[in-house]
This record gives sequence, C-alpha cells and structure tokens, in this order.
Amino acid sequence: MRAPRRRWWVYALLFLLVTINYMDRSALSVAANPIAHEFGLSPGEVGLLLSVFLWSYIVCLIPSGIMADRLGSRRTNAVSIVVWSAALMLVGVLRGFGGLLAARLLMGAGESPSYPASGKVLQEWAPAGERGRVTATYNSGAYAGPAIGAVAAAALVTSFSWRTMFVVLGAVGFVWLVAWLIWFRDPAQARWLSEEERAKILRERGLAQERPAPVEEPGVGVLSLLRYRSMWGVALVQSAAVYTQYLFLTWLPGYLEQAHGLSILRSGTFTAIPYVVATVLGIVLGVVFDRTLDADARASGRRRVTVAGCLLVSSVVLLTPFVGSVALILVLVSVSLTCVSTAVSMNLALLGDLLRSPRLAGRANSIAMMGGNLFGLAAPIVTGFVVQLTHSYTTAFVVAGAFLLAGTSVALTLTRKPIGTSTDTRELAAA
Repeated sequence: MRAPRRRWWVYALLFLLVTINYMDRSALSVAANPIAHEFGLSPGEVGLLLSVFLWSYIVCLIPSGIMADRLGSRRTNAVSIVVWSAALMLVGVLRGFGGLLAARLLMGAGESPSYPASGKVLQEWAPAGERGRVTATYNSGAYAGPAIGAVAAAALVTSFSWRTMFVVLGAVGFVWLVAWLIWFRDPAQARWLSEEERAKILRERGLAQERPAPVEEPGVGVLSLLRYRSMWGVALVQSAAVYTQYLFLTWLPGYLEQAHGLSILRSGTFTAIPYVVATVLGIVLGVVFDRTLDADARASGRRRVTVAGCLLVSSVVLLTPFVGSVALILVLVSVSLTCVSTAVSMNLALLGDLLRSPRLAGRANSIAMMGGNLFGLAAPIVTGFVVQLTHSYTTAFVVAGAFLLAGTSVALTLTRKPIGTSTDTRELAAA
C-alpha cells in the first residue's frame, strides 16, 4: 500500500507563500504607468522604483539564511510575511515618491527570508527522490503569482485605484500566516502526519540515503561555502535565469502597452498567460526530471544537464523584439518563462543534491538567491534606461538572451563537485 502523502500540504503552503510573494512583487509593474503619471516619473525613475526593493532584499539575504538556520523555518517565514505584507499596504497609504521608495525597501527586507527558509523546509520535509518536483512546485509560485497578480491588480486598478490595489493585495499575506501557524511544524512534531509517513520523511529526507552524515564543525558557515566552486556555479546560474525572470516581471506589462498599444487591463490579462503556462509546465517538468534521476545521478550532480538545457531553450527570448504578432510574442515568452522556471527549480534542487551539510541549507540557499538577485536588481534599471535611450526594447531582450547562453555554459562546467564534503569541512574549519 502506498504511504500517505499529507506532506504535500506543506509543499502547497510553500507554493502559496511564493505565489503571494511574487504576486506582491509584480503589482507595481501593473500600476507603473498610473504611478508614473501621478508623480511625473521618467522611464529611468520607474525602473529605479521597480528595482529598489531588491536593494534591501539582497542586503538581507545572507542574514535571512542565518536566521532560518538558527530560528527555524516556521518562525522565519511568519516574520517574513508579516513585514512584507505590511510594507505593501503602506505603498497604498503613504504619500510622496520618497514614501514609496521607503515602503519598497521595507518590502524587500521582508521578502528576503522566503527562499532560504523554503530551502530549509525542503531539507526537513522532502524525501530525496522528491526534491526536484517539490522545488518545482514551490518555485512555480514565482510564476503563478504574477499570473494571478497581473489580472487581480489590473482589475483593482481599473475598478478602484492603484492605492486600493496595494492595500487589498497586502491583506492576503495575513490570511496565509494564519494557515502557516496552525499547520506547520517539523515533521517529527506534526501530529497530523501518520507514523508511516513520518518515518519515511525522517528516513529519506536530505542526504540520508545518498551519502554518510557529514561531520559538522562549528567553523563552517557562509564564507566556507564560498570556497566551493559548485556554490559559485549555482549562484551564477541563478543570476542568468533571474535576470530574464525580472525583465518579464517588471517590464512585460509596460512592453505590451508601449510597444503594442494594449490597455492596462488587456496587458495585465495577456501578461498572465505566459505565467499560467510556466506554472503548470514547470511542475510537470519537475516531476518528469525527478523520475529520470536515480540516487547516484543526484549525488553526482547530473541534474546540471537539465539546468543547462532549460537555459538554452529559454534563450528564445532573443527572438521577441523581431516578432510583430502579439500572439506569437506570448508563445515565445511562455516558452522562455517555462524554461527559466524549470532552470531555477532544478538549479535549487541541484544545490540540495550537492550540499553535504543540510544544517547549512538556509545559508546555501541565501547565497544562491543573492547571486540571482544581484542580476535581478540590474534588470529593471538596465531595461528602463535602455528604453529611455533607444526608444526600443530590442537591446533589453538581447542582453537577457546573452545572460541565458552564458548561464548554460556555467551550469555544465562549474556545478560538478559536492559542496561541503566531510574531509573538506574539517579542512575549512581548521583553515
């Protein structure tokens, strides 16, 4: 008889957490034009406003990873969503451009623990053979969020105002918080799990079935993780994928409005289409790729081939500015977003495959996310000034495609070796 799978309720909570996270991030892109009109902002200033939350997000990533490892994922995620949801509501309340910038900075700080804490939940709850599909499931929230958010935000802006939109979306996070506090515990303490499923999780989670338990040393931390080439490789791959992700997240509605003459409501609706496709296919591909990897393939890092292949296919974004049909543009963006989604998921799963010290999962995931978001920070600003200088989006899409091709090479060459073997851990602690 198949063991119960109540653990998927935890994965569903992670999916909803990331969905709300990215729904809130994308809200400003839908409201960018009315905000720019109200405050008299140039495209470059809009790009600055779109990206400013990433400044505090990046600064807080490493501390957030340490917090997740020390305080646990339950408390870390609870604090995280309270801070960012309150900040989002402030965007709709505060007056003046300076107030908007301050609220966005607070929002970035609040969102920073989400992925490090989710990566820790993955190590705590997911049997090793499910790692890819679980990562794909919760990371698909990064695409479900903009899909839902684009439609919901456009409807709220059109029917009420952009300020009302921010207040309503911010309130959604507090609903998730109640469910999280009621249901989430460590699997050893979750009473709603059957004993059979609890035993399976505790027996198969992390690296228990693939490598002997590592020797834990107090001297191993963030700086020690950076001594590993594969840690840098994972972070650089994340950079290549997240740049394109943020290009679409922050500028796709504006691109459809400005380059193709769509209304706010139509651009919001059309923006949702690629994100819906990426959400569904991202989860499906995560399941498929999980089934192609046995324990030896996971432990040796062969998931990198999947990562590289997804990045290569996602570079079809290069064709976007040379296509006149909106329908065909949506097809290209859907393919690119689906492959970016899968590349990010498989890259984070690859990190779990290579990591030999599960105790440091929060820190390792925060390093990967910092790598990605340093380039994500640049995407809205670079795009804004490119559009301002060239009056075209062509160069912006070319830059994104170049990053994706570079990431393909990095995935194949720099993510081959384990991160934190027992022998190396002792050497690093003594160094």
